[in-house]
Amino acid sequence: VQLQASGGGLVQTGGSLRLSCAASGRTFSDYAMGWFRQAPGKEREFVAAISWSGGSTYYADSVKGRFTISRDNAKNTVYLQMNSLKPEDTAVYYCVADREYLLLQDDYDYWGQGTQVTVSS
Repeated sequence: VQLQASGGGLVQTGGSLRLSCAASGRTFSDYAMGWFRQAPGKEREFVAAISWSGGSTYYADSVKGRFTISRDNAKNTVYLQMNSLKPEDTAVYYCVADREYLLLQDDYDYWGQGTQVTVSS
């Protein structure tokens, strides 16, 4: 599975961004999807995950209530809607995919190239 993330950018505190991740190469609905992020000098951390049909989602406590993960299997795309952004959300965001619904485990089989999100204070 090839993953291409987009939608990152610079936004002010309290603003919103929507990340997209387009998948290709395999049957998209066979894969659970997720997002991780990594800030400079920090370890990579789980953000959100979504099951194969989209019927189940799971979030890190730090983003719960502010971020929403969704997917459109007809478009082979997963989204991350990010609202009420904070400076601590600044990171490179990575789209991930795996046949298993791994939730916050970071051993997903496929990783995208990352997209930078910067939140200014």
